Amino acid sequence: VMFVLLIIAGLGVVTLLVILFAPHIRRYAAGAVCKSTARLDGKTVLITGANTGIGKETALDLAVRGARVIMACRDVEKGEEAAASIRAAYSEAKVEVRELDLADTCSIRAFAQKFLREVNHLHILINNAGVMMCPYTKTIDGFEMHIGVNHLGHFLLTYLLIGLLKRSAPARVVVVSSLAHNFGWIRFHDLHSQGSYNSGLAYCQSKLANVLFARELARRLKGTNVMVNSVHPGTVNSDLTRHSTLMMILFTVFSVFLKTPLEGAQTSVYCAVAEELHSVSGKHFSDCAPAFVAPQGRSEETASKLWDVSCELLGIDWD
Repeated sequence: VMFVLLIIAGLGVVTLLVILFAPHIRRYAAGAVCKSTARLDGKTVLITGANTGIGKETALDLAVRGARVIMACRDVEKGEEAAASIRAAYSEAKVEVRELDLADTCSIRAFAQKFLREVNHLHILINNAGVMMCPYTKTIDGFEMHIGVNHLGHFLLTYLLIGLLKRSAPARVVVVSSLAHNFGWIRFHDLHSQGSYNSGLAYCQSKLANVLFARELARRLKGTNVMVNSVHPGTVNSDLTRHSTLMMILFTVFSVFLKTPLEGAQTSVYCAVAEELHSVSGKHFSDCAPAFVAPQGRSEETASKLWDVSCELLGIDWD
């Protein structure tokens, strides 16, 4: 009984401290803010997964800077709702919604075909969409969902639009990764987790793939004036945790320690617009500053092998 009382008392003290120091915790948790005042008039931006969370906040910020923002969303209805709320917040926003399902290579190809027909320039591509800790499912093409959407879907999309990005240079590609890449390994022997599946590890593997892709793409694009960087947005209180009840509970309880989607969008915005990054490529950022990359994320050999395997899985030849 004494032990239980001590635990309850301890929890009470912790709760009281959190309430008392909440404003200070919030300020710390919020992280850095993109201070750049750069305008994007006449520029075209494409953001995947822009109907919610940090994608939506990134779309709003770049629209306010004068860009034409194309929101690529799986759920067009939700995308249109997000676009309407952006227009409500900023009446001059040039935002449009297009359908894109990153779990279906036919959808990606159809999207790119229409995009290339109708859009003359692409100055900023933000590979933002993602899934996290979902139950074991496969994409239309048979890829495990995390590696399929978070990495392979964006890999194919970028491949299809790379010519337009080069022609529009100076251009930038921002790949939204995560601190979770530190805990990931590329399991080449079982990339699609058919032998064993752990949703957390599958997510970490896909986020490591994002870092490796950004670094390898940056290396291959040297001299083209297309810059590629990856970002860790921070631990953001968004609906990305919808597949994990435990994560949803934890995020609700510890929400004071988490970033809001607006705060989480700051590093994506920074990498998209900051003047000082005009010639910076192949780096990883967090809180609007260069960030640590795990050793497995710095391996040129792994990056090169992942590139080749990705091309093979997608049936493309990208030299």
